[in-house]
Amino acid sequence: MMTWQPQDEPLRQLVQCLRDSLSGDPSAQKNAELMLKRASESPDFTNYLAYLVANPQQPAAFGLTTESYHVARSAAAIALKNNIKNSYKAIPDPNKTYVRSVILQGLQDPNIQIRNYSGSVITEVMRQGGIMAWPHLLASLISLVENKQENIPLRTQEGAMSALLKICEDNKRALDRDYGSNGASERPLTFLFPKLLEFTSGTNPIVKATALSAINVFLPDKSPTVMPHLDALLMRLFALASDPSNEVRKYVCRSFLRIAEISPEKILPHMEGLVNYTILQQQNQEDEDLALDAAEFWLCLGEDKNLCQALGPYLDRIVPVLLESMVWSEEDQFRLEGEQEDAEQEDRPEDIKPAFATTKGARLGGNANGDVDENGANGVGPDDDLDEGEIEESDDGYEDEDPEDMWNLRKCSAAALDVLASVFHQNVFEICLPYLKDNLNHPEWPKREAAVLAVGAIADGCMDVVQPHLPDLTQYLLSVLGDKEAVVRQITCWALGRYSGWAAHLEDAGRQQYFVPVMEALLTKMLDGNKRVQEAAASGFANLEEKAKTKLAPYTPVILQQFVKCFKVYKDRNMYILYDCIQTLAEYAGPSLKEPGQADILMTALLTRWSEVSDQAREMFPLLECLSYVAVALASSFAPFAEPIFTRCISIISQNLEETYRSQGLDSPDKDFLVTSLDLLSGIIQALGADQSPQLVSKSNPNLFQLLAFCMKDAHVDVRQSAYALLGDCAISTFPQMQPYLPTIMELLIIQLDVHVTGYMAEDQGFPVVNNACWSLGEISVRQKEGMADYADAILTKLAAILFNTKIPESLNENAAIAIGRLGIGCPDNLAPHLAQIAPAWLQAISRVSWTEEKIHAFWGFNKVILCNPQSMEKSLIVYFAEVSTMGGNTLSIFRDAAVKESFGQVIAQYRTLVPNFDDVLRQNLTSEAVEALRVSVM
Repeated sequence: MMTWQPQDEPLRQLVQCLRDSLSGDPSAQKNAELMLKRASESPDFTNYLAYLVANPQQPAAFGLTTESYHVARSAAAIALKNNIKNSYKAIPDPNKTYVRSVILQGLQDPNIQIRNYSGSVITEVMRQGGIMAWPHLLASLISLVENKQENIPLRTQEGAMSALLKICEDNKRALDRDYGSNGASERPLTFLFPKLLEFTSGTNPIVKATALSAINVFLPDKSPTVMPHLDALLMRLFALASDPSNEVRKYVCRSFLRIAEISPEKILPHMEGLVNYTILQQQNQEDEDLALDAAEFWLCLGEDKNLCQALGPYLDRIVPVLLESMVWSEEDQFRLEGEQEDAEQEDRPEDIKPAFATTKGARLGGNANGDVDENGANGVGPDDDLDEGEIEESDDGYEDEDPEDMWNLRKCSAAALDVLASVFHQNVFEICLPYLKDNLNHPEWPKREAAVLAVGAIADGCMDVVQPHLPDLTQYLLSVLGDKEAVVRQITCWALGRYSGWAAHLEDAGRQQYFVPVMEALLTKMLDGNKRVQEAAASGFANLEEKAKTKLAPYTPVILQQFVKCFKVYKDRNMYILYDCIQTLAEYAGPSLKEPGQADILMTALLTRWSEVSDQAREMFPLLECLSYVAVALASSFAPFAEPIFTRCISIISQNLEETYRSQGLDSPDKDFLVTSLDLLSGIIQALGADQSPQLVSKSNPNLFQLLAFCMKDAHVDVRQSAYALLGDCAISTFPQMQPYLPTIMELLIIQLDVHVTGYMAEDQGFPVVNNACWSLGEISVRQKEGMADYADAILTKLAAILFNTKIPESLNENAAIAIGRLGIGCPDNLAPHLAQIAPAWLQAISRVSWTEEKIHAFWGFNKVILCNPQSMEKSLIVYFAEVSTMGGNTLSIFRDAAVKESFGQVIAQYRTLVPNFDDVLRQNLTSEAVEALRVSVM
């Protein structure tokens, strides 16, 4: 037992400081923070904090109110966790021992907040120290949950179970690791998981729900420790399905969903019962969260081909429930009814959701995968406790999230209907049809609105079935755009966008009759008196643009005129979706923007807004991204507008890098400014090409390539991805300006090619960066040629490691192959000694790439390498000629450089001298079509 005890006066002073630190008085807070900083230098600081968390009774001499003392204890818990998190190694071992000896008392505290704080401290100690540093913790917590001592209050049981959940969430892989020695297996999860199952059998609903939540943490990983328990878990879930607690049934729904994801064969035999159960829970009108968790079951099953087919016999039960769930709740109806025209009102700060920059796509593909919350859409625990226990804040920094922006039962049901329609098509439509007939013209707007939502939800899956009805349906939707309820007009804009592809691809007369009215209606509603309708119309129009693509070109003047009007009317929030409309138009109907007068109309509006948005405004992200699409679409027509935009991008990058340097990693500036500015510079350089880009680059101040070097080594993946994309574009259009900076650039580029050093084998979000690095290296190699010899050996080592690696995306292998080939243009002697080792993997990777200029350049370099060491191709020669035969007869005609085509002829001539009866060998090993293709293209 620990004998350490706090001294009264230091404890009193600490309590005062901790209370003042959360007082809201700026002066008191500042003084308290200074004193706490000094106090933290004491070796016993951690002990004092732990003592306060563990002791609910203050000494009588302190004289604080109960509330003030609770505030001080809360601040102590937060400080204790942060101290453990940030300085665990520096805490003396006796102090760590003391914390472990007393913190469990906090789980018994009468105040739930202190119990939650204590759980956070406990899990942080385990996370920082490891499981073996506190080997008896799990057993102690389990003992508290089991509550075998009659004098332990229920709150202690609940607090311990909550702590166990936090430990599971934060240490799930560590819990499933073997800590045994001398051949004995010791996995904490082997002991813990059966206990969690056992805890679902108790009488306390909070413990049961929390235990299920902890179980759900481990299910997605399909651990061999967990999988043998699935049958037992299913039996428990069936027993809990009728539990009187909504909270328990909520987690039952989530567990069924998790099992369906990892082991669908376990679900299939029980499908009818699960369907009936899920429908019953979804119809719970008292608890929308429970109904939502039930509805998500359909989404999960819809994504599994076998499970979704198993739903077929029950569609007539499922679809009507989904349709019912798509009607706004009575509370929401009251909020939405009679929404006023608000287009003239300025947006509140909380109305404007932050925009996040999208990164420049990696050349030849490569995507980063996002993570999904492992424990369900509605939170991670029954009380949705925060990890810190601090005041809850929404992810975007605004506490009052708009209900229309939240994931809810209505949206989930519509998404589930969409999924089912995409699988069952006509069956879903036939079930929906009576509902639609009854409700599309319903006198009550919530029924009309839900019916329009249903029409839109089935659009993709039932398009063929709905198509005969589309002439009438389109006319109906156009008429509903005049509904007095803004929320009805809003959903109708969305539905029209979903069906716009049909009208866009009709014959001329059909387009005039249906597409043009839909397009004009959406453009008109983009200026509706209600801001939400404006937003929905703009979003619907962006959908129409994606479906119509080049069919939009004849209507560009009309579209731009409406966009210009929107610029004059829109408030900040809707400006974001307007940018999306413009960049989508630029992407699909770009050439039409270059017609006389069109560029001036568009750029005048964009530059007016450009002058109003500050360098620090988050609106700068979508504006920069939009301009990059417009620049590429306008090509040389962008030249009159380029210089001030280019100069400002350089300034934004320079400012951001300077702020990053000054911050030294603390409160570093938002990197989205760098990403979008780099992408816009790429767009401008692509647009202006080699004729006009060099002038802009030469005048950049600070120098573009000096800034680019900093961005190429930035800690953020997105920044590096965009930086290497810009590097490649600069190599194509401004290589003479880049050349003096090549030593620095090549040093950074070679480092970036090492997937092991940069850690991308663990997290694949870095692969697109390496993709872009490979691509930019190839563009530099084509232009630097012999000057690459000094770097060739180091580059080849890195590229070969990528080429031979089967655990990375194929697109990266392909990019490495192209880069190796293009490196060979100037450095064939450096690559030739390694040809026998490289050739098989190189040919395999390059065969997956279409015959583009980049691939032909790669073969040109590869040919030059072959000519330096032709004997090394003995095992790969037929594969080489088979691939060359797929080129096509006119492919090489696009090259003005005769050396490209000559290189293929030189290879053939070389092997004619080395291989007896060369032509016969080709005929024996290749198809007659391949031999003829070779003759036409390169012989």
